Formats: sequence, structure tokens, C-alpha cells
Amino acid sequence: MLTDLELADWRERVARLYLSDVDLAGFRAGRDELFATHPQSPIPPAERPGFAGVRYFPPNPEAVVEAPLRPATGELRVDTGGPDGVVAYRRVAVAETPWGPLTLWWIEAYGGGLFVPLRDGTCGRETYGGGRYLTDTVKGTFGRGVELLPGDRVRLDANYLYNPSCAYDDRWACPLAPPENRVEVPLAAGELAYHG
Repeated sequence: MLTDLELADWRERVARLYLSDVDLAGFRAGRDELFATHPQSPIPPAERPGFAGVRYFPPNPEAVVEAPLRPATGELRVDTGGPDGVVAYRRVAVAETPWGPLTLWWIEAYGGGLFVPLRDGTCGRETYGGGRYLTDTVKGTFGRGVELLPGDRVRLDANYLYNPSCAYDDRWACPLAPPENRVEVPLAAGELAYHG
């Protein structure tokens, strides 16, 4: 039971950080503090005492874009191989970005959530090979990487790309970017690979 309460606390703290008014540097510092100290951190417990913080690309103003959205339909089902079983993701829109089209997914689970995984040209070299996330609102990552705008538009800020938990520790199973969310352009923004 305590583990569940720790997870609830982790998600609340993540959401508060994402919804706070701190700038990018303050956000990154707050995230490092959570990763170093929280029992639900994806950093392996044995590595936390020496954890010096997540590595990032420098802030990149060119990694912020606004894009029109077009409706999308269809579903993707992913067998997690773990306790979550098969998870369904429903396409809700496609953002026509300068990097290429990116699908915005809705996680078809209790409460649901917006999910935008992304694999770009840095993956496997400078960043985690399986890709990174712009948002996963089930986990509390609201508003920084993906901001919905009026008029069927979206603001994407790749400075907030982050690694899935499985990039830190094999105990986690993470959905990775499907083929339609893979772009060739290297996005030199956001989080770098954990083990450089």
C-alpha cells in the first residue's frame, strides 16, 4: 500500500512541477531533485547517492513550434509484457510539424490521457534509442511539451522531451514511439541519454 501512495505522491509532484511557473532551468532543477530523492524515481536506488542530475541539450528556441492539427482515427494496441497487459492507444490528431507529422494519442485506460512519444534523428546516438516523450498526461506531464491552442493548433516544445523510465532502469516497461511518430530530423533539445 505504501508503494501505491508513493506513486500517487510522485505523480502529484510531477504534475505540480509541470504546472508551475518556473522557467526551463527551474523546471530542470526541480526534476533533478525529484529524481535524486523520491522513492518512485526511475533512477535505480543504488545510483541515487551519486546522481548528479539529468543531462540535457542547451535550451533551443528553434525547438518550439506551432503546428496545425488534423483529425485522425484508428487504434494501436501494445502488449506491455507486464502487469498492464495490452494497452490501447487511440489516434486523436496529427500535428503537421516542420519535423514531420506526429500523431497525438489518447491512452484508452481509466481516466485516459494524452500521449506523444517521439523518436528523432538523435535517438541511439545522443539520446535514448527507443525515443523520448513530449507528454504523457497519465503521468502528470501537462502543458510544457504539448500545449493545445485554439483553432485546431498545437504548440510543441522539444526542450521538454524526456526519457521514458525504461531508459534509466530495466525494471520499467515503456511504450516506445510507433513508426508514425518517428522523424529523421535530429531534435537537439530536451533530455540526453542517461548513460552518456
